[in-house]
Amino acid sequence: MTVFYRNETKEPLPPELEGGVVAIGNFDGVHRGHRSVLERALDIARQRGVPALVLTFEPHPRTVFRPDQPVFRLTPAPLKARLLEAMGFRSVIEYPFDRAFSQRSAEDFVSSILAGWLKACAVVTGFDFHFGRAREGGPAFLMEAGRRHGFEVSLVDAFRDEGAEVISSSRIRDLLSTGEVAEAAGQLGYRYTVEAEVISGEKLGRKLGYPTANMQLPPEAGLRAGIYAVRFRRQNGALFDGVASYGRRPTVTENGAPLLETFLFDFSDSLYGELCSVSFFGFLREELKFDGLDSLVAQMKRDEEEARALLSGISPLSELDATIAF
Repeated sequence: MTVFYRNETKEPLPPELEGGVVAIGNFDGVHRGHRSVLERALDIARQRGVPALVLTFEPHPRTVFRPDQPVFRLTPAPLKARLLEAMGFRSVIEYPFDRAFSQRSAEDFVSSILAGWLKACAVVTGFDFHFGRAREGGPAFLMEAGRRHGFEVSLVDAFRDEGAEVISSSRIRDLLSTGEVAEAAGQLGYRYTVEAEVISGEKLGRKLGYPTANMQLPPEAGLRAGIYAVRFRRQNGALFDGVASYGRRPTVTENGAPLLETFLFDFSDSLYGELCSVSFFGFLREELKFDGLDSLVAQMKRDEEEARALLSGISPLSELDATIAF
């Protein structure tokens, strides 16, 4: 799949991607609500025999307007692109978003990007999509602009879960902030996953008999500190069950930076420098400060037993979950 981080003034679209069906949105999380939009685009593309593309924006607009309050991203751009590829999209266009772009008119967005650059034959987006300077472009504007420029517009209603509640990225962030990773998976349709390079740590886990793969998550990550049952994927695709601790390690440090430390079951190789991923299957307990290392090790053994039991009965939630965590 092709991923572009370009705009229409810098790089022409390859001819084989022109005239496709374009799904528009930020799609942070690529959750079940997003997939109602994305699957509509894929369906139309199959019917017409044209490529299906995603037009998204990087960085997240909220981060541009409020840089002091960066968004807790559920799926950073590389992971989002892989999820979209797994769904069947031919290309993801990560359009650069900055304050200058936010001042472009809605008509300019349609004429120069959708019609002129992408030559879209159809556009699919959520029912509440707004765009252009001061959000002047809305659903009615897009429908009318599509008629003028010769592309079909499909607006998809909000997707509700089994409890009739709307699925949203904000709702999933709230679940993760309280450690409810199983509930978040139900909204996402796959297990919440992070990826980062494995870095060197203090090697205390190795001395205790629990060597860990350490990862630094972005400062804005809103995952609750605690202990989790996880599945770890190496850069070569190899999978390992494990137990992960996310937090500041209060037993061994006074004010450490948040760190994700994963103990992989039945594994003894080196991982330093690898870009790996961790998928979260269950919250085991909160992060605690122990009286000493002996009591910490005793609890780690109980955590391992509980994680092994939880992970022994897992199965994919969806095809996307099977791609990411199995």
